[in-house]
Amino acid sequence: MAQEIERKFLVVGEYKHLAHSSSHLIQGYIASGKRTVRVRVSDERAWLTIKGPSKNGGLSRYEWEREIDNSDALELMELSEGALIDKRRYLVEYEGHVFEVDEFYGDNEGLVLAEVELSSEDEYFSRPEWLGEEVTGIKRYYNSHLRAYPYRDWSESER
Repeated sequence: MAQEIERKFLVVGEYKHLAHSSSHLIQGYIASGKRTVRVRVSDERAWLTIKGPSKNGGLSRYEWEREIDNSDALELMELSEGALIDKRRYLVEYEGHVFEVDEFYGDNEGLVLAEVELSSEDEYFSRPEWLGEEVTGIKRYYNSHLRAYPYRDWSESER
C-alpha cells in the first residue's frame, strides 16, 4: 500500500523567492468523508487520487494516485461535490526536504499552507523561518473541507 505521511503548517513569511517552480492547480472532490476521491488538473497534467482515512492525528493515510488524460479529468470535475479548489503551488527546497506551499484563490483567498512529505512519521526535518503554526490533522485545513467550508466563512478564532 502507498502510505502518505505529511505534516501541514500555516505560512507566516516570504517563501516565493525561494521556490524552484510553481504550478496552477484546480481540484474537485467526487467523494469526501473518511475516504476521498479527488481529481486534479495541474497545468497540462491531471490525476485521479483516492485517499483512505487519516491515522495518527492526520499524520498519515493510504493514498492511491494515477495520472489520467486532461479531457477525462475535466469530465470527472463535473461530478465534483461543492466548489472546486483553486490554488497555486510553489515547491521550496529546504535542508533536504521539499515543501509544497499552496496559495489559495477564490473563496479560500488569503489562506497559505505548506506541507512536507516524510518517509516516516518520526522523520526529522528543519523548519524554515516562514513556517508557522502546525495544523496537521485539523480538518478545516483539508482541501476536501475547504470546498464545503471555505476560508472566507471562517470566524476570526478559526483563522
